[in-house]
Amino acid sequence: MADLFDKNPDAIPDSAPRPLADRLRPRKLSDVIGQPQVLGPEAPLGVMLASGSLSSLVFWGPPGVGKTTIARLLADETDLHFVQISAIFSGVAELKKVFEEARHRRANGQGTLLFVDEIHRFNKAQQDSFLPHMEDGTILLVGATTENPSFELNAALLSRSQVLVLERLGLADLERLAQRAEAELDRALPLDGPAREALLEMADGDGRALLNLIEQVAAWKVDGKLDTQGLGVRLMRRAAKYDKSGDEHFNLISALHKSVRGSDPDAALYWLARMLTGGEDPRYLARRITRMAIEDIGLADPQAQNVCLHAWEIYERLGSPEGELALAQAVTYLALAPKSNAVYGAYKAAMREAKKTGSAPPPKHILNAPTGLMKDQGYGEGYAYDHDAEDGFSGQNYFPEGVKRPVLYQPVERGFERELKKRLDYFARLRARRDSD
Repeated sequence: MADLFDKNPDAIPDSAPRPLADRLRPRKLSDVIGQPQVLGPEAPLGVMLASGSLSSLVFWGPPGVGKTTIARLLADETDLHFVQISAIFSGVAELKKVFEEARHRRANGQGTLLFVDEIHRFNKAQQDSFLPHMEDGTILLVGATTENPSFELNAALLSRSQVLVLERLGLADLERLAQRAEAELDRALPLDGPAREALLEMADGDGRALLNLIEQVAAWKVDGKLDTQGLGVRLMRRAAKYDKSGDEHFNLISALHKSVRGSDPDAALYWLARMLTGGEDPRYLARRITRMAIEDIGLADPQAQNVCLHAWEIYERLGSPEGELALAQAVTYLALAPKSNAVYGAYKAAMREAKKTGSAPPPKHILNAPTGLMKDQGYGEGYAYDHDAEDGFSGQNYFPEGVKRPVLYQPVERGFERELKKRLDYFARLRARRDSD
């Protein structure tokens, strides 16, 4: 037995216990469940393998979707020596050793596929250390990350790699995996239809998690088939994946914001609940909800901002969980409110106009003249006091001289802004009449 391990340290005796996930590990790429957008004949990896030209890759996706397995099978398909390291446990010394061994292999005509799990955990200097070895062909790098590579990986590393997005497994994919597991175990799971579907949902798109759950269920000694309630008593639902500082945080707040903007209160409440159950700070949500009122509703419903501020204040007074109901009420109100980003658009346009016109001074007729010298310079001369004008509107120009009057605020025909549009049109007619006099 000692000789076996001396020759192949990774070898495991057939009699040794092996987890179900390891026993079901695919032996070829065609066995991989899911990821057709990556592995299909016309997909990136399918095309690369067909052409015999594999480039360095970064797999971006949630846990348990096959990143490690695909990397290992790519090495088999391309006759490359497979080396796996984790950025969590590896440092500079180990990287140097890996690169040196890869150089020796290359000198002997053997290429190396270096798989780096959690590659985003390497710092900038460590990521940069891969570049010369990628460029001279010493290694073909395949990195795996659960974080957005755009934010976590160096631009130089990304420019030398192709990012492939691996998706969480759907229920159909998980069912295929469950059937493979039953075939391997040589028995069906003791679950009725709804309980089986509940088990698949518990995996939350993670194939490895599903196989671990199946292994637990298969070990139970039960009479007949368990229903959903029986399954729930024996098996705890795994916590939903949510990283308050990572990708899921930004994905879910985006989903909440767009659901509010899309006037869908049910979807908005769902995403609010997803974030709260994931452990998001309700104060962060209160701030973002208030921003939605300003950005997407604006003056179409001026009351929306007050609803959000009051909900925020109520949460601060009541705390969780009672105060979270006030946030839910605010989200529902915003989703059903008339929408307008007219002021938001006008503000951005005003900022562009201000930058373009530089330091152009206001016209002299609207400047105060507290001193005689300033009066002599024409400050305040010709100013028309609007309260004394017909209709309370003078129609004077308030933009800098020589600056063409822009149209910045364009209210929509929704909610209260419909009334503001009427006022704006009214003043525009008065201004045109004053200009023609």
